[in-house]
Amino acid sequence: MADKIQSIRGMNDILPDESPSWQFIEERLRQLLKSYNYDEIRFPVVEKTALFKRSIGEVTDIVEKEMYTFEDRNGDSLTLRPEGTAVCVRAGIQNGLLVNQQQRLWYMGPMFRHERPQQGRYRQFHQVGVEVFGLQGPDIDAELIYMTARFWKMLGLEDSVTLQLNSLGTAQAREQYRDVLIDYLQQHSELLDDDSQRRLQTNPLRILDSKNPAMQTMIEQAPRLMDYLDEASEQHFIRLCAYLDRVGIAYKINTRLVRGLDYYNRTVFEWVTDKLGAQGTICAGGRYDGLVQQLGGRETPAVGFAMGLERLVLLVENEHLQKHIKYPHAALLMMGERAQTAGLALSEQLRDALPQLRIFNICGGGSFKSQMKRADKSQAEFALILGDDELEQQLITVKYLRQSNDGRPQQESLSHTRLIELLKNALVEQ
Repeated sequence: MADKIQSIRGMNDILPDESPSWQFIEERLRQLLKSYNYDEIRFPVVEKTALFKRSIGEVTDIVEKEMYTFEDRNGDSLTLRPEGTAVCVRAGIQNGLLVNQQQRLWYMGPMFRHERPQQGRYRQFHQVGVEVFGLQGPDIDAELIYMTARFWKMLGLEDSVTLQLNSLGTAQAREQYRDVLIDYLQQHSELLDDDSQRRLQTNPLRILDSKNPAMQTMIEQAPRLMDYLDEASEQHFIRLCAYLDRVGIAYKINTRLVRGLDYYNRTVFEWVTDKLGAQGTICAGGRYDGLVQQLGGRETPAVGFAMGLERLVLLVENEHLQKHIKYPHAALLMMGERAQTAGLALSEQLRDALPQLRIFNICGGGSFKSQMKRADKSQAEFALILGDDELEQQLITVKYLRQSNDGRPQQESLSHTRLIELLKNALVEQ
């Protein structure tokens, strides 16, 4: 027997009993984004490596350690996309979407990073990203946060997440702060771990995001970037907080929140949870007003966020997945060859009449008992039974499997017209 081929570590199958939670989240995401008038964009999973080196930053962990990069047959360096924002900017520039235009865009799909797999963090993971171009005020920052807060309510997770907020100011203000921070960190160099020592001259702000317990007191006492903001960034942040206060969205100002990518400026935010252990960030974003120009476009203000779907799935499963699974409304049992021919045609007629109907055709034959077991296992509300007697009388037998039938017998024979009325009423009651 040949050896079995296994999936790549950290790149997982999503099995049929897991997919309902994914569908639940994805359906509500699409509903939410449509309600805010955002348009979907789709782009390749493979891009030129230079795109990510130029946008994310060559001294970030993503570029240095985590990207899946390879040479194609032409000798070009290509990379499986590790994140979506840079790709969305590339697509916007290339297709003329950003010049003198405002765009509200969203995308969904797999991303790839070579990390150590653990719960909520995988080498192939899935994100939904939202990007806005051409708007520079704090009102659009607020809209994105409003949107995410509404999404948690749609999922029933509003009590499981907390909003953290910070401002990184302009590149100039950050450069001034960078010098102050380096001076402070050098005074405590004996406390810095190897990663922090490496970042000291290349990306010192990322040291503030370290989770090393031995460094936390030193980090807490470090100078705050908030104290070095330029006036325009400070006013931007104050107005953003006012927008959130007006609608009652609670937040915590986290002056150590810097995000892991070089292109952010001004507003940065994260929604975090304590329900998933170490992988607590489920949504993160902020402004990146310089990235379009950095990648060859015209100067364009921009802001966005990304959500990791695997972590959302874990949260939904922890909270209340079962009530969101959509089982079939009806299972159709077909007893004999004539019944199979008529039954498959009947199920199509039912779908024509009731497009929202979920009907499970029990194909492959078998005894009445075995078909009833399959109908019951499907969690359908009704078993629709079609055999020789029903064919002769142009009726169908309905057996009520799950619900109260208001005094009706456990099963009854109905005309096709009455069957449609029964199923229509069942759809309305859901």
